Amino acid sequence: MQPILQGRGLTKRYGKVTALDRCDFDLMPGEILAVIGDNGAGKSTLIKAVSGAVIPDEGEVHLDGKPIRFQSPIDARDAGIETVYQTLAMSPALSIADNMFMGREIRQKGLMGKLLKRLDKAEMQRIAREKLNDLGLMTIQNINQAVETLSGGQRQGVAVARAAAFGSKVIILDEPTAALGVKESRRVLDLIQDVKSRGIPIILISHNMPHVFEVADRIHVHRLGRRLCVIDPKDYTMSDAVAFMTGAKEPPEAQQAA
Repeated sequence: MQPILQGRGLTKRYGKVTALDRCDFDLMPGEILAVIGDNGAGKSTLIKAVSGAVIPDEGEVHLDGKPIRFQSPIDARDAGIETVYQTLAMSPALSIADNMFMGREIRQKGLMGKLLKRLDKAEMQRIAREKLNDLGLMTIQNINQAVETLSGGQRQGVAVARAAAFGSKVIILDEPTAALGVKESRRVLDLIQDVKSRGIPIILISHNMPHVFEVADRIHVHRLGRRLCVIDPKDYTMSDAVAFMTGAKEPPEAQQAA
């Protein structure tokens, strides 16, 4: 099977610090790939390299088998890669609809949109409500309420809905349940499964091993700036995964990355 998103020999240096050291990466169509690793292992740099936030010093990124070189996250977004950052990257004072269409606003048809650049608020609100309903976020009653009035789980849900609405190729989730309670975390995990059922592959970065082993199809173990191995969560325990990523245990040769 051809990977939908692939990195080969990715290297990124910050002065004398090598954050990525000839790292490889593969995301298969329709899967949830978890990326785990200790603090400072280079997980964030890897994700930024494949989402346009960081330009690698060396190596190549391929999307649908074609080499690409993103100069910014906007380039990645235009290619169908959406990222939900741990900070959510939303404006709390703006409405749900405004946040979902931030940077991709819909203008009114005709002269009002072309000349005066007037926005089609009604259409944006309709699409935002439709996308939230598709993901089962029925607890949000008013699409025009400010994001700052939402709970943590609802905010995360809006961020995931925004990514699912516009991410046609890949969705990247960075610690989506880190600041949430048990009930809200469960809702976000359900959202992740809903997005997967639509055929969109997901990259999940998380330190929460129970969540990783619950939803991931494969687990990319990152250590010292490189892919150490890729394991099947059905064949290994959470203790094994932690031992691999901390260096307490070497993975079997068959699972080690080249």
